[in-house]
Amino acid sequence: MRTKIKELLLATPESQEVTVKGWVRTKRGNKSIAFIAINDGSVVHNIQVVVDVPNFDEETLKKITTGACLRVEGTLVESKGSGQPVEVLAKEIEIYGGADNTYPLQKKGHSLEFLREIAHLRPRTNTFGAVLRIRNAMSFAIHKYFNERGYCYIHTPIITGSDCEGAGEMFNVTTLDINNAPKNEEGKVDYTKDFFGKPCSLTVSGQLEGELAAMALGSIYTFGPTFRAENSNTPRHLAEFWMIEPEIAFFDIIDNMDLAEDFLKYLVRYALDNCMSDIEFLNKMFDKELIERLNFVVENDFKRLTYTEAIDILVSSGHKFEFPVSWGTDLQSEHERYLVENHFKRPVILIDYPKEIKSFYMKLNEDGKTVRAMDVLFPKIGEIIGGSEREADYDKLMKSIEEKHIPHKDVWWYIDTRKFGSAPHSGFGLGFERLLLFVTGMANIRDVIPFPRSPKNADF
Repeated sequence: MRTKIKELLLATPESQEVTVKGWVRTKRGNKSIAFIAINDGSVVHNIQVVVDVPNFDEETLKKITTGACLRVEGTLVESKGSGQPVEVLAKEIEIYGGADNTYPLQKKGHSLEFLREIAHLRPRTNTFGAVLRIRNAMSFAIHKYFNERGYCYIHTPIITGSDCEGAGEMFNVTTLDINNAPKNEEGKVDYTKDFFGKPCSLTVSGQLEGELAAMALGSIYTFGPTFRAENSNTPRHLAEFWMIEPEIAFFDIIDNMDLAEDFLKYLVRYALDNCMSDIEFLNKMFDKELIERLNFVVENDFKRLTYTEAIDILVSSGHKFEFPVSWGTDLQSEHERYLVENHFKRPVILIDYPKEIKSFYMKLNEDGKTVRAMDVLFPKIGEIIGGSEREADYDKLMKSIEEKHIPHKDVWWYIDTRKFGSAPHSGFGLGFERLLLFVTGMANIRDVIPFPRSPKNADF
């Protein structure tokens, strides 16, 4: 029976017989003895297989090259070399699949840009094995957090007829022949002939549908893929990404901030407690301050202040920003990071943004100028969470919809919740890949998702 390498490296060597299966990372040696480093994906570390060369068929040993997949039967013993506690003395080797000299992951350094071109193989590297194991752990931790607190997991639509953010940057979904689409009397595409009988797109958020569920179940969350047809070739943007969006009835903006802070600290702490070998590897290879920064978030209370107070700090800082800042402007990453890294030196939560730069569903403050929006800002990342207390008043919501020119026919069902038993409620969205950028220390968001989707890139 196969034993995972993660378990073998923790075992006490008592000359027990073991079976190891995995992929060859390196092979070295001489005519008498060979050392094969094998990894099976269970942990960032390899296990060393020691081969007494005269006891094995020469042709078989020749086929054991970097990238080959093996089954090894042998004895687990204490390692005579440094750097690992145990090793396997091989008794039998079976080659499941060979790898010739065209295998692109030979024993040398590879740039992250190159590895993106071979995304089908990059999980076999130490770097992406570590990233994907952390991604898995964070996915589990998200569900664990909400499940333990009585939240209901809701699946919201991926195909939608509404634009939650009003951005218009959405991927169309159609079965019409785009080279010969039917036209109406106005010469426009006749979507009544389409599969859904109306224009539809891939969702940018599950929030609106999540609010509907919160108005019945109390506390819910969504965790699923979202899509933005935004032509942004930056290290922080993807066309397809995952979002975590809790919505909670009877929560005000203070409750929302408390939840966001507790949730983020829980996730970071979970990573430190359960992914340390992978984090240590990434700290060593990519970001020497990673562990320090993760502990920094867990150990510090988040600073809370208003957008207006933040603008005053930025304007009076004397710092030369690439993008000028004044009241009413949307903050850029450089402004957010200045507040976190230079001024407060801890995570920041900003609230009460100008209503003109925020979405139609956010609750209007008594000043009539600002809304109860909430952004959580992290070191190195900038905004990691965006949320708000939602507008629960029917008349105020209708006015905001009119001001933002949101078609009533697209959101009539959303408006109904303000007519039938409306209640105070709040929620936020956490970009999963933004979280992973922070937890892994990677610099490009395309390196924390298995198969990134970005402008002119939909391979694999």
